[in-house]
Amino acid sequence: MSNHFPVNRELFNDVMVPNYAPSAVIPVRGKGSRVWDQEDREFIDFAGGIAVNCLGHCHPALVGALKEQGEKIWHLSNVMTNEPALRLAKTMVDNTFADKVYFANSGAESNEAALKLARRWALDNHGADKSQIIAFKQGFHGRTFFTVTVGGQAAYSDGFGPKPGDIVHAEYNNLESVKALISDKTCAVVMEPLQGEGGIVSPTEEFVKGVRELCDENNALLVFDEVQTGVGRLGELYAYMGLGVTPDILTTAKALGGGFPIGAMITTTDIAKHLKIGTHGSTYGGNPLACAVAEAAFNTVNDKAVLDGVKAKAELYIKGLNAINEKYNVFSEIRGKGLLIGAVLNEAYQGRAKDFLNAAMAEGVMTLVAGASIVRFAPSLVIPDEDIAEGLARFEAAVAKLTK
Repeated sequence: MSNHFPVNRELFNDVMVPNYAPSAVIPVRGKGSRVWDQEDREFIDFAGGIAVNCLGHCHPALVGALKEQGEKIWHLSNVMTNEPALRLAKTMVDNTFADKVYFANSGAESNEAALKLARRWALDNHGADKSQIIAFKQGFHGRTFFTVTVGGQAAYSDGFGPKPGDIVHAEYNNLESVKALISDKTCAVVMEPLQGEGGIVSPTEEFVKGVRELCDENNALLVFDEVQTGVGRLGELYAYMGLGVTPDILTTAKALGGGFPIGAMITTTDIAKHLKIGTHGSTYGGNPLACAVAEAAFNTVNDKAVLDGVKAKAELYIKGLNAINEKYNVFSEIRGKGLLIGAVLNEAYQGRAKDFLNAAMAEGVMTLVAGASIVRFAPSLVIPDEDIAEGLARFEAAVAKLTK
């Protein structure tokens, strides 16, 4: 059956809800860290589908897992379990602090599960009074109504009616602001171990350790949202491993499936027991196809050579971006960790991150933004060094045009 209509950017306006404003470029195929559009123009991918495509496009391990499982079984309800889900859960438990895994389809759903679990744990153990959730300004935890309210950007949660209650926001990297809010009524502190959407902000070691101590003193759970930082992005399998602090609950998605939708919440046996039969669920959570692909992604990333490679490749980006900045003077700082990098625009270019993204696209390199004044890079963890060099050359050409 052939389409009797053109499939182009105009069609988006005809048939899609207008909450996105996608680029005019429609990619149709990818290999490694290169992507080709409908006109067969080539792009270097420094965006990674927003930190999702941790092994680039069409990685043989992922394609192999998809094809193999695709010939076996695609979906079962959670009335039954399945082999890929059990294998993936076992692998995750064996390689993290956790004892138990709950599967979902996305980061938002993983966070929703974590928040519901924290509230239920507190209710069962301490009573109805202990329901306060502390999160952070500029934090981002997804777009369900609960997670977007916990997220620290009111613009995303305003305008949909009454919000879920008993949620307060402290300042990231400011331990005093957490101290001022936390009490025996706090059930959980929810934080990213590096703020992604909020501007690629790394925490200080003192801050993370201080938050852990405050949680312990006040009988509250520490929840790490590792949706963006997890599965190798910062050069550790999970970011908590490089911070010397272990959370009580951790959420993971994005890179977990390498491009196939999957999310997970992981925790200890003692906390997990509060999600007893009937308290929470998901039709697609633990889907065999998703879990088979995620197992291949997780095992491929969880390799010393790959994780060390992330740190080495990060150096190439920082060196390259600093060299561009020496010539064109557009950034006030380059920040982040591993392959989650933010180039912060200086005074002269405040608010123009989208212009940099568009100019880069025109030169054949895909980038991201984190807010209006930060250009964000979240490439494949195994991007070849020559693709980094080529992509940075294209990015420099974009900067040169913008600053002319």
